[in-house]
Amino acid sequence: MSSPRPAPPATLVIGMLLARRGDFPEVAALLAERFGAFDLVSPWWAFAFTAYYAAEMGAPLSRRVIAFRRRVPQEALAEIKLVTGELEGRRAREGRRTVNLDPGILVPERVVLATGKPAAHRIYLGSGIYADLALVYREGAFRPLPWTYPDYAGAPLRGFLEAVRARHLFDRRETASWSAA
Repeated sequence: MSSPRPAPPATLVIGMLLARRGDFPEVAALLAERFGAFDLVSPWWAFAFTAYYAAEMGAPLSRRVIAFRRRVPQEALAEIKLVTGELEGRRAREGRRTVNLDPGILVPERVVLATGKPAAHRIYLGSGIYADLALVYREGAFRPLPWTYPDYAGAPLRGFLEAVRARHLFDRRETASWSAA
């Protein structure tokens, strides 16, 4: 029989979609105010995988992902999604979002995103939020699953998340060796 143990803390990652890249500093400041300092920030990528957001946010859209320095409890994902939804609402203009924020947690084995949309492969967390297993780490790389969003399945974003994973593992080793000293 297994003995329940607390899950190790995760790296918080937040993907954002913006129609105007110039909005990034303000959105980033709001995120930093709420979640702390950034550890890594991805380059900009064009987001042309779907027209789903175009009517609300405009086009063309750009994607950027932020990884935060402070680790978070894995069970905080639903609460984090509610906070990012509130931040999206604060930035809305005339009832339309100007930014789409996609929080997730990264641990060495996987990346899990939070969503308000149910699907067969998503696990309900509470408060209207579901966990979406987006990537699994296997054979030296993050691997997409059949339902993984196309941008997260692509090599550029997965490569960035692999760099975040490496930092997560390094920090974990550094913390363990420091506290053992």
